[in-house]
Amino acid sequence: MEQTDLKDLDAKIYVAGHKGMVGSAIERALIKQGYTNIIKRTSKQLDLTDKLEVDHFFATYKPDYVFLAAAKVGGIMANNTYPADFLVQNINIQTNVIHASMVNKVKKLLFLGSSCIYPKLAPQPIKEEYLLTGALEATNDAYAIAKICGIKMCQAYARQYGVNYINAMPTNLYGKNDNYHLENSHVLPALIRKIHEAKHAGTPEVTVWGTGTPKREFLYADDLAEACVHLMKVYNSSEIVNIGTGEDLTIKELATTISKTLEYDGNLIFDVSKPDGTPRKLLDVSRIKNTGWEPKVELEKGVFLAYQDYLEQIDYPKIAVDSKSLCA
Repeated sequence: MEQTDLKDLDAKIYVAGHKGMVGSAIERALIKQGYTNIIKRTSKQLDLTDKLEVDHFFATYKPDYVFLAAAKVGGIMANNTYPADFLVQNINIQTNVIHASMVNKVKKLLFLGSSCIYPKLAPQPIKEEYLLTGALEATNDAYAIAKICGIKMCQAYARQYGVNYINAMPTNLYGKNDNYHLENSHVLPALIRKIHEAKHAGTPEVTVWGTGTPKREFLYADDLAEACVHLMKVYNSSEIVNIGTGEDLTIKELATTISKTLEYDGNLIFDVSKPDGTPRKLLDVSRIKNTGWEPKVELEKGVFLAYQDYLEQIDYPKIAVDSKSLCA
C-alpha cells in the first residue's frame, strides 16, 4: 500500500458528515492544525445515499483526502425501531463514498466505524482481532453489520486496488453537536437532558433504562477528532484501530456523575424492564497509543462541556465557571 499521509495544509479534504458531532469535531481539529481547504456539503446539498449525486460530487471536486464520518446513528430504542434504515442507509453511504473515492483517486480515506462491531460477549478489553469471533448485541446488530461491511469494503479495496483506506473504531462518543433526543439518542446525552429537565421541573427522581450495571467507556468527540487526524498522518494499514480512553464505568456511575455535574439532588430509579444491551464494552487501545496518541478530556470535564452544548441547543443560559477548574 502506498503511504499517502496527510501533510499538505492546502490539500483538499472532504469531511463527510461535517454537521454531525464527529464530523464537526474533525473539522475543528483540521482548522486548529492549519488545514485550509476543507470541502463540506450538508445532506440537503449532497445525498450520500444517492450514487449518482456522490459520483458527480467526487468527479467535480476531486478531494485528496476523505474523512467518512457520515452515518445514520442512534441509541438502543432507535436501533430497535428502525433496523432496516440503519442497515440500508449506512451501507449505501459507505458504498457510494468508498467506491467514488477509488474511482477519483483519493489519496487516503478514513472510515469511522463503531465499537458495536465487536461480539456482545467479547473478552475485555476488546482487541481489534476479536472482530467476527462471536454473536453481536441484538439491539443494534443492523448498525453493527453495516459498519462491518464498511470495514470489509475498505480492506477489500485496499487489497484489490492498492488504495490507502484506514478504519477507526471509536468507543461511545459524546460532545458538542450531540443528539439529545430522549428516544433516539445515546445514553450520556439522554441522561443529560433527563436530569436537566428533572432539576428544573423540581421532579424528585429520574428513571434510567436498565439495571445500571453495564459498563461503558466514553470518549469526548474532540479527542476522537484529534485521533482521526493523527491516524491520517501516521497510520497506513487497513487493519482496524480502536480509539478510546481505556477506562470504563457503570451506567449507574455515569448517571451519578451527570447528576453531580448538573447539581441535581434527586433520586435515580433504574427500570429493570428495559434492556441493558452489552454487559461491558471496553476497548483495548494499545494499538493507537503505540502510534503516539492519548486522550486529553477526562469524563467530568467532558460532561460539563457537553452540558454547556445542550444548554446552547435549547437556548438556555450557560453556567459561568472558572476555566482553571476544567483543566484536564
